[in-house]
Amino acid sequence: MAERIQKVLANAGHGSRRQIESWIKAGKITVNGKLAELGQSIDLNDRISIDSRPIRLHLSRGENKPKFIAYYKPVGEVCTRKDEKGRETVFSKLPRLRNSRWVNIGRLDINTTGLLLFTTDGDLANKLMHPSNQVEREYAVRVLGTATSQQLQAMRDGVELEDGLAKFTDIVDSGGEGEGVNHWYHVVITEGRNREVRRLWESQDLKVSRLIRTRYGPYVLPRRKRPGQHWRLEDSDIESLQKAAIPTKTE
Repeated sequence: MAERIQKVLANAGHGSRRQIESWIKAGKITVNGKLAELGQSIDLNDRISIDSRPIRLHLSRGENKPKFIAYYKPVGEVCTRKDEKGRETVFSKLPRLRNSRWVNIGRLDINTTGLLLFTTDGDLANKLMHPSNQVEREYAVRVLGTATSQQLQAMRDGVELEDGLAKFTDIVDSGGEGEGVNHWYHVVITEGRNREVRRLWESQDLKVSRLIRTRYGPYVLPRRKRPGQHWRLEDSDIESLQKAAIPTKTE
């Protein structure tokens, strides 16, 4: 069964469709020894190379359907495949794959813990991360001090950061820690810009002392899991994520 080259390579985790299209335009992909063309159909019998490196095809059917796992990221790990500073990466803890690779759905900074999702379907990962799809991310946030009602409302209404307007779609006060100065909140955001959650709190002169991602789209971090663990997603969870990647139609 032939499928478009962008779809096949994205589903195999070699990049998003947009990335693959740019590689085709740059002449980095060949099919049976000839330069690939946009929209070209390929099947299991074709020989594909990216940057002169042969790859095995992974068509999205039967036993070759995309894989999904979740990972509880601990503090100190970075979300890159290789780190110039030699720091531990989240990919080093994941199960190894043959003929495909894990694509992370969103990132977390080195000091943030919590839920990371991975798939071999690069196209779906791109859809779940794209700002236009408004996929929710929920975080448990511990800050030093307690926010005023005015500060909370400002973060709901939107704050102009150096890379544009940012806001929380929901903020829930989860209470303090005994008699200490730390206070917990749960916040929801629909973008994944670099350190966006931390920068929103910093815009109100409040410092985040701990940050945990507890939900990505419909998938919630299970309470029984611990930092450093990874696990497979159930079929029902995968179906929910696939539905979340479909843009909501507006009137």
